[in-house]
Amino acid sequence: MKNKASFVPQEGEVRSSRCPDNSAFKQQKLPAWKPQLTIANVLSSFFLTGTFCLTVGVCLILSTNSIGEIQVLLTEYSLPLLFLGEVFMYYGLQNFYENHRRYMISRSDAQFLGRKFSLYYEISYCAPFTTYRNGTPMAPCGAIANSMFNDIVDLFYSLNSSVIQVPLLKTGNSWWTDKNVKFRNPKSYSLSPAFAGTASPPYWQKPVYLLDEEDERSNRYVNDYFIIWMQVSAFATLRNLYRRIRWIICRCTCPVSRSYWNLNIHLSDFRVSRFKGRKHVILSTVVRSGGSNPFLGIAYVVSGTPPSLWHGELLSIENSTRKCQLNFQKVNTASCE
Repeated sequence: MKNKASFVPQEGEVRSSRCPDNSAFKQQKLPAWKPQLTIANVLSSFFLTGTFCLTVGVCLILSTNSIGEIQVLLTEYSLPLLFLGEVFMYYGLQNFYENHRRYMISRSDAQFLGRKFSLYYEISYCAPFTTYRNGTPMAPCGAIANSMFNDIVDLFYSLNSSVIQVPLLKTGNSWWTDKNVKFRNPKSYSLSPAFAGTASPPYWQKPVYLLDEEDERSNRYVNDYFIIWMQVSAFATLRNLYRRIRWIICRCTCPVSRSYWNLNIHLSDFRVSRFKGRKHVILSTVVRSGGSNPFLGIAYVVSGTPPSLWHGELLSIENSTRKCQLNFQKVNTASCE
């Protein structure tokens, strides 16, 4: 170890300084905007922030309350309905934990991109639903695809002792990026040869290339119903879009008053008793801010309440301070006279 005395500068030697250069950059003297926090600026910022958040929050809550919604358990089959405009049909599940880590990673995104090679080999993340005992790979693989909700719900309305089926739209329900970027079909001129050598998951009633035999643009991996199911929920209670009811299509035949709509449900192997859950159907309208979800409106109201309270408190403090200053000036003036 060197002695500290060895670092002492000799006579006539100039010691180097560790101070930064005397420049505007290193001395932090560059021209910059320096806000002056006056009482007027603080009060106005609190007032504008609180007013904006409260106004937006109240508007969102009012628009959410104006949404018509009916939730029906799948043990019920008839309901009075009076909706105007486009109606969305959802299916809901309770006590179904899609946010489990092993469940969420049990999928193969390479398969959904339509890569032929991934149908047979890139399926390690899909465990335990990868292959059957005889080595046949599953397409699509994974726990998410295997547990797809497969109940069929039809909607009818009765009027004058006649039962008429309501047309339901099953396409156009997913995002454009999902159907054209994240999900693609294997390149093939026919349906079954593209999935030759594979088998459907254990709980599926038909193979993936028969999901929609009526519309080729919504078949196989680009099926809207399949794409929506593959978007897992963060909570134990989930709601996924099932069908749309466009009033323009059925307004000439669907009555809007003194009628009853009936749900015809084809039960399948999706038994909620296995996980002590419940399943239901939701019929709902939407507004420009979205569906029936008051969270955003409540969040704006909660965010706007503290600035409004702070504005009122600071304003009262400022008024009391001004009064004290005025009284003090009056006392000084009177004493000087």
